[in-house]
Amino acid sequence: MGKALDGVRILDFTHVQSGPTCTQLLAWFGADVIKVERAGAGDITREQLRDIPDVDSLYFTMLNHNKRSVTIDTKNPEGKLVLEALIQKCDVLVENFAPGALDRMGFTWERIQELNPRMIVASVKGFGPGPYEDCKVYENVAQCAGGAASTTGFDDGPPVVTGAQIGDSGTGLHLALGIVTALYQRTQSGRGQRVLAAMQDGVLNLCRVKLRDQQRLERTGTMKEYPQYPNGTFGEAVPRAGNASGGGQPGWILKCKGWETDPNAYIYFITQAPVWAKICNVIGKEEWATHPDYATPAARLPHLKDIFAEIERWTMTKTKFEAMQILNKYDIPCGPILSMKEIAEEPSLRKTGTIVEVDHPTRGKYLTVGNPIKLSDSPTEVTRSPLLGEHTDEVMAELGYSPDQINALRSVGAI
Repeated sequence: MGKALDGVRILDFTHVQSGPTCTQLLAWFGADVIKVERAGAGDITREQLRDIPDVDSLYFTMLNHNKRSVTIDTKNPEGKLVLEALIQKCDVLVENFAPGALDRMGFTWERIQELNPRMIVASVKGFGPGPYEDCKVYENVAQCAGGAASTTGFDDGPPVVTGAQIGDSGTGLHLALGIVTALYQRTQSGRGQRVLAAMQDGVLNLCRVKLRDQQRLERTGTMKEYPQYPNGTFGEAVPRAGNASGGGQPGWILKCKGWETDPNAYIYFITQAPVWAKICNVIGKEEWATHPDYATPAARLPHLKDIFAEIERWTMTKTKFEAMQILNKYDIPCGPILSMKEIAEEPSLRKTGTIVEVDHPTRGKYLTVGNPIKLSDSPTEVTRSPLLGEHTDEVMAELGYSPDQINALRSVGAI
């Protein structure tokens, strides 16, 4: 079988992270993604956080696999004509410009519809319609405005942003789903449409359990699974919950053997009710299985700090991997705190294509994430990111331009 998105052509006007995440995912599924860049400069991330002089950064390469790069000066009248030809040939235009930038280029929704009524225009913005829709947004701003930061961290400290790029990459994943959905609807309607993914909205979607907790707090004034219970106080808004799971299954991060020198010698441990007796046996507290203060989930809630302290006394005698091996025998939910070094070196992630080694003509070999979504009939082959303008002539030829015409466009700076 061919790739899932074979035959779909994406005009990629994205840069930095949110948009490129979206278009890379579509490319992994087989779409022909044509990345439009500025001649001589390209996507700004080509030069950001470089570790090798004058070579495309890992920031760029890890977000632009499986794509083709063309350079077009959209301010040049001849370049604008090239872009119009691309719009007529493509199925989807994806952009994450500042609000109004596409309109100022002369490519309003109405103009794009004139050129190609089947065109889907997909956009990442910081905010949806409202008081902040014209504001510029970056990853951490989105995490703060979407509710993540206010609910992350410990109660006696400031709000904290997460290392997971839920604002940028998270919104890119949302946008990719919107695009595929619009493509499916087009098979019925024959019409294109606009797709919007706002970063604030994407973060909030990933924080829905905290919106759930806000309503519970307003109704009851307390949330028993939060570490503030029973001795702390609750205010009007959902507090920071430390390492509590927030899902009704009490959990916490506990020290393991070697924690004094290894900042990641920890394990996440969940005191799940169905395996409570097994937990008691493993840590040598068999009497807790029937003790009235510990026998039921409701009875345990006021004693969680003491319970986790006792479990930690056991985990500190084991490495995180030794603890995992023992706990998994009894189906006790847990997970090691894996460093990026450990993840990069994990053989099973290489085998599944979750971590991939790619060879680049100027960078050499490097590691990158692979497609997190696996299709049984359409496995993903991760190919390197394009050099700046590498496919300009190839794409121009596909649009019907002759070599002489291509050279003429290049001579006037249009491409």
